[in-house]
Amino acid sequence: MEFDKKYIRNLDWLLILLLMCLGIFSFIGISGATIAANYEWKQVIWYGIGFLVLTGILLFDYHLFSNGAYALYGFGLVLIIGVLFTPLKSGAHSWYQLGVVDFQPSELMKIFTIVAVARYLAKIDELEESIGNFRHLFRVLLLVGVPTFLIFIQPDLGTALVFMGILFSILIVAGLPIRYFAIMGTIVAIFLGSLMYIFTYHQQFFTQHIMHEYQWMRIASWLDPYNEKYKKEGYQLRQSLTAIGSGQLVGKGVNQGTQARNGWVPVGESDFVFTVIGEELGFIGSSILIFLYFFFIYRMVRIAMEAKDTFGMYVIAGVIGMYVFQIFENIGMTIQLMPITGIPLPFISYGGSSIVTNFLVMGLVLNIGMRRKKLMFD
Repeated sequence: MEFDKKYIRNLDWLLILLLMCLGIFSFIGISGATIAANYEWKQVIWYGIGFLVLTGILLFDYHLFSNGAYALYGFGLVLIIGVLFTPLKSGAHSWYQLGVVDFQPSELMKIFTIVAVARYLAKIDELEESIGNFRHLFRVLLLVGVPTFLIFIQPDLGTALVFMGILFSILIVAGLPIRYFAIMGTIVAIFLGSLMYIFTYHQQFFTQHIMHEYQWMRIASWLDPYNEKYKKEGYQLRQSLTAIGSGQLVGKGVNQGTQARNGWVPVGESDFVFTVIGEELGFIGSSILIFLYFFFIYRMVRIAMEAKDTFGMYVIAGVIGMYVFQIFENIGMTIQLMPITGIPLPFISYGGSSIVTNFLVMGLVLNIGMRRKKLMFD
């Protein structure tokens, strides 16, 4: 263990303050969504555990993660494969039940994948080779693709998509030539176009072999939630839009949200916590939360730019991609901008696995910032 008091001076205290501010929003949102379960106080406990984990990560040089990157990645894969054999919970094999605590290994796998890809790309830089080399690009795609597929078949489409955000962000920072993005974009467009064609002209084959009917109904209800055909599937989105709209400019007040408090907003403490915040704090409160997220991302960009080496830079690039996608998807799904998935809102949604893992990630980010390269006046 290597720690020098000089690192305290380099610690991004503003980023820590932002985490505390997000914690306040989390408490407000969760308390507004639940009446008797006391989830908000359980979240306070998870926040406390999270800060302990963050502090512990700061005591070690972040290069320990680089040295053990592939071992962590392999350990994560074992957890992801093992969870496929656990009992179904909420329609997916995503959780280990450890006594009274449920543990979701895909949360850890996100950071393990980021670290493994960052290690590989940093090695490429040391060899003065390019990510444009197909051999290197294929290996990076494999590192991300394997856990993505294993999580997709749980099935957990939302978390699987987060890995695409991680990959895209890291490849941009790694300097992947634009032609590769064009090729990947074309492949995705052809794939989506093919799905639409098959659904339009071969609907029976589509629902039997490609996508279950309930999954397609979810997409259709997102596009038209007020259609009577999708009364059941569109319920969550309709209630979310109603709650956020009723909050108007300044909201109904903390714990005064009628939609959420009366139980009309499903999973308001987790997936739809932004809906609760929108109803209780209104447009102004919601905008403040979004501003905090923008500032949160900005601080990480600053740390990445000042990172001592490319490994640290790539790690933060992956973290930024992960958070940007999760924030955009979660908030977007509550206002009909994105389809509904089970992606939590970082540092806001209730959940021990998510909160503790996020604090582990932020410990790593702050660790990289503390050991940044020396600036002119340092």
